[in-house]
Amino acid sequence: MKITGNSSHVKFDLENGYVVKADGEMLVGGKFVVFKDSMKNWEPPYENKKLSESEVQEIIQQVKQSTSENTVQISFE
Repeated sequence: MKITGNSSHVKFDLENGYVVKADGEMLVGGKFVVFKDSMKNWEPPYENKKLSESEVQEIIQQVKQSTSENTVQISFE
């Protein structure tokens, strides 16, 4: 998984053609809070496909596995 973003959003690229953009907020100390409810649709060309709750949970698990203490800490609300 490739994770990119800025101070107000993050993109999770599953590296299979599917990318989801999530709103969030950069906090002090290298932490980023992702607003789970903003993860609704995939990015183009799959923008008409909604994410299921299980897909959102799978992305969260992948993010937790791919981050370490040397990266920005990502949490979900």
